[in-house]
Amino acid sequence: MEQNSRLEAASLTPGTVRPGGRTAKVRAAVLEATQEALIEGGFHALNLDRVAARAGVGKTTVYRRWGSAAGLVADLLRDMAEQSVPAADTGSLEGDLLANARLVHRTLTDPRMGPVFQAVIAAAACDEECARALNGFYATRIRAWAPCVERAAGRGDVPVGTDAGEVVRAVSAPLYYRFAVSREPLHEADAVRAAAVAVTAAKAGSFTRN
Repeated sequence: MEQNSRLEAASLTPGTVRPGGRTAKVRAAVLEATQEALIEGGFHALNLDRVAARAGVGKTTVYRRWGSAAGLVADLLRDMAEQSVPAADTGSLEGDLLANARLVHRTLTDPRMGPVFQAVIAAAACDEECARALNGFYATRIRAWAPCVERAAGRGDVPVGTDAGEVVRAVSAPLYYRFAVSREPLHEADAVRAAAVAVTAAKAGSFTRN
């Protein structure tokens, strides 16, 4: 992910210059404190002063660089996208999409990451900056996993012209629906089923571009 290298450059949008040294340590501490605050109280309880104190960073630095709770969430999402687990390459579309579904399941049911995603999804529903950051996070992850569908098309496993991004979305969509909309328990069997349905639909040509 892109990161700032000059804390004094208040005009820079967070995430535009890659930092090093102390700047990187400050950013890491602030984002860790942001994540902890989201786990404990959600987006609406996110407070820059308390994040600064928890991170051991001057609050002036936090206000100057991130500016708002939404700015903290946006930068956290950029960092999460960059640090996410690389896409699988199992040699089959079934294996790759199952790996994707299981990764989503593990993330959403993780005692720490589940509450973080609940908080950022809630933030995106009421703040445009958070919404753009969440969109960017998922766009990054879809691009990372799209090659597994493209490889399947090259092997002849799915029709030429299959929309790889739509196949990847089809895997995670039912899992996120249970997690964020219906609030139903999320089990590994749900992940296995989501991957199997996406594979079947892709092979049947349901995701070919018109």
